[in-house]
Amino acid sequence: MALRPLDNALPTTPERPKKQAKVSVSIQKQSDFGVNDENKAPLPPTADASVDYIPSENLEAISDPETQITGLTEGLDSKDWTKVCESLNNARRFALFHSALLAPILEKVLLVQVKAMKNPRSALCKTSIMASADIFNAFGDELLQPTTSVAFDQMLLQLLLKASQDKKFVCEEADRALKAMVGSMTSLPLLHKLHAYVNHANPRIRAKAAISISHCVSKMGMEGMKEFGLVSLVQIAADLLNDRLPEAREAARSTVISIYDALTENEEQKQESWQSFCQSNLSPLHALSMAKITLSQ
Repeated sequence: MALRPLDNALPTTPERPKKQAKVSVSIQKQSDFGVNDENKAPLPPTADASVDYIPSENLEAISDPETQITGLTEGLDSKDWTKVCESLNNARRFALFHSALLAPILEKVLLVQVKAMKNPRSALCKTSIMASADIFNAFGDELLQPTTSVAFDQMLLQLLLKASQDKKFVCEEADRALKAMVGSMTSLPLLHKLHAYVNHANPRIRAKAAISISHCVSKMGMEGMKEFGLVSLVQIAADLLNDRLPEAREAARSTVISIYDALTENEEQKQESWQSFCQSNLSPLHALSMAKITLSQ
């Protein structure tokens, strides 16, 4: 008899609990993503909070480095990203204080850095970028040797990509790493590497490459510019003057000034010599643009 009232109930009545249940699930999902709930204990901090971003000047030498180097590769291969971060920080210490021990596995370290930079976890990506700056400062032109050149090329692309993204703390770290790269390497071979990116489809990557190129050129004398190809260098700058992004255009202007200063260093009629050079090697429009830049100096 107790079931009969249910049989005579309106057909919509059974649906009401379902609607209420659906709302309850939604509320539970919201609380799972961090909405305040006074009946719940606060969630523990995320793992990212445990990662230490150690400035280079605060890194210390490793005690017993000959023994510790054997475990570095294992740590870099770990499935635990926090252990990879720890190992990358140890790689930084090896680079700065025990570079001879790191040299035999340098290619391995570079490839791990590239993989870490591709990782969506920002803490791992930033730690890897910080490691790249220390490795640039420690090894410099050695990274361009055949044994590490391919891995370096991959890392250069990742640094340009990370310097171009919107996450400010990653972008700024990548900018610092690119500056360390330019400061620690011979300009000519690095300029050949960077040249490949001035026509990249991504305008932000072009702009970051243009900035590094301008820094390289500012370190070069006339002989280095001629060895690269003075006309090619001027044409690169002329093309970047018309780029979409102001950062690329500003970097191109800086490059033009560096070339102008080197080319006319021993000339009495500097502007006339510069205009003659540009008119001989560039289109009339580009030559005019070059003349305007140097006249404004």
